[in-house]
Amino acid sequence: MREVILKSEPVELHKILKFEGMVPSGGVAKLAIESGDVLVNGQVETRKRKKMVAGDTIEFNGETIHLVTSD
Repeated sequence: MREVILKSEPVELHKILKFEGMVPSGGVAKLAIESGDVLVNGQVETRKRKKMVAGDTIEFNGETIHLVTSD
């Protein structure tokens, strides 16, 4: 598991997948989320614009990231 530092909160789920390199583009991120391939805090998440905050965990394609604040 790796930690991702959020400079501001909240951040939409599809943007985190894209900017952290878990998917090649925002479109692919949205498709992965809609397909039910992404877990947020251990639950399947199908909302592309789900607001993510520090403390949340995202699992996709065998990779897990934990969101933290920069404080």
